[in-house]
Amino acid sequence: MKKIFVIAATALAVAACGQKATKDALQEKVESYAVVEVSSPLYDALSENDKKIVSLFREAGEIMDGLFWKQTFGDKSEIEALPDGYAKTYAMINYGAWDHLDDNKPFIEGYGEKPLGCQYYPQDMTMEEWEAFDDPDKLSLYTVIRRDENGALKTVWYRDEYKEELDKVCALLEEAAALTTNEGMRTYLTERVKAFRTDDYLASDMAWMDMKDCNMDLVIGPIENYDDHLFEAKAAYECFILLKDETRSANLAKYVGLLPELQKMLPCAPEYKTFVPGTSSDLNVYDAIFYAGDCNAGSKTIAINLPNDERVHAAKGARRLQLYNSMMAKFDKILAPIGEVLVEPSQQKYLTADAFFWNVTFHEVAHGLGVKQTVNGKGTVDQAMGDQKTSWEEAKADILGLFMVNKLIEMGEITDITKEESIATFIAGIVRSVRFGSASSHGKANMMCFNFMEDHGAFSRNAEGKYVVDFEKAEAAIDSWADLILETQATGNFEFAQKYAAENASIRPALAAEIEKVNGAGIPRDIVFDFAW
Repeated sequence: MKKIFVIAATALAVAACGQKATKDALQEKVESYAVVEVSSPLYDALSENDKKIVSLFREAGEIMDGLFWKQTFGDKSEIEALPDGYAKTYAMINYGAWDHLDDNKPFIEGYGEKPLGCQYYPQDMTMEEWEAFDDPDKLSLYTVIRRDENGALKTVWYRDEYKEELDKVCALLEEAAALTTNEGMRTYLTERVKAFRTDDYLASDMAWMDMKDCNMDLVIGPIENYDDHLFEAKAAYECFILLKDETRSANLAKYVGLLPELQKMLPCAPEYKTFVPGTSSDLNVYDAIFYAGDCNAGSKTIAINLPNDERVHAAKGARRLQLYNSMMAKFDKILAPIGEVLVEPSQQKYLTADAFFWNVTFHEVAHGLGVKQTVNGKGTVDQAMGDQKTSWEEAKADILGLFMVNKLIEMGEITDITKEESIATFIAGIVRSVRFGSASSHGKANMMCFNFMEDHGAFSRNAEGKYVVDFEKAEAAIDSWADLILETQATGNFEFAQKYAAENASIRPALAAEIEKVNGAGIPRDIVFDFAW
């Protein structure tokens, strides 16, 4: 029978030898992450009671971190037992022996390819076994697949698989709930404890949606399913601790009410934009002071769009949280230096931190636009798009975010940047993102967008190989790419989506050479946090 995945046997002695043999390469990998000391003036302004709550959140977050190690790698002690050095440091950044920024390739000898299903499924499971396994919960976000005493497949709920750790998390959150003076936070924490104990997260997600007047926030639990490359079915544990920037948040509040109007402006056929976006959605700015688990592995998240549950979207919308301090760190240390290497000097003035902020902000907002149901009876867009759903959804968010920023500039709603700045910063930003690799859903989305923009003349290269943006053609390309994505999703055209991605979601030779030039300039690929508090 054909096996779905195989993991090589590990051997610490071999790993140590591999570390020595590849020291230079591993040193380069470690140094490709710029160390960012995480602090915020918002933390200093907290009351002593609030600091106690944040400390409890951090304890819970560190448990989430350990659970993610179990899910994505297995026994963390294997890595901790490595000799101190670059291999160990890089493995700690990546939560295992596989490089998040290099398509999950192994970088320590003794480890084979990363299992597609990580530790969510038995390593020796075959496709025949899986298809014959008749259990309605096998694709639940909150179950793992294990073997029973007879060797047959069985489902185990997270609440049982990780009971010891989750009991500790629940105790910490209950203590925090008793301390907080914010009713919304207390309700959320109480419901989240129930969710950890039942694997039913709907009520806590609803409560989180209502928690909009608190000076801090906690995103905690099994949330995203990107770590499961086998079926995209299992949720990975993570934690963010966030402090609300009241001033910047107030400046964003007005844009939520504009979403229905922006939806009507989308450059596609009317039948592909019939969905009416909710205006109860939340759009706010935060400083992130702690990351743990899935969100901390490899490249670091700079914006959040949650919950993922469409039942919550229908009832209450979604919350978009912009992580300002993390965003600015990436612009200063990565995007701006990339622009100096790749963009024609006279256009480098268009690369701005404000444009980066707006582009990232409206990427998250754009997830709420388009349609959720196909127009031709194929069910939801997610169902119809199959394993193409995530990459095309991310591509949609990329281009519609840029489209909205430009429309809001035209409307006089965004006044601190120009369209030239939004477009030039967006193109340089794709190169920043593409350095994370093209194998992930986000990577495929980035490459389809970059190649479409290039093919449609949005930018060209001058005699020195520097990017020169044609802003008129860029705006036309934005409309055309948005139209193609929205039609593909609305019609559930999986066959086209699969074929198009196969032909266009890859790094072409010219870009590969440019990435090498950027790498040669010593520009970090991403950031790693030093939590200063």
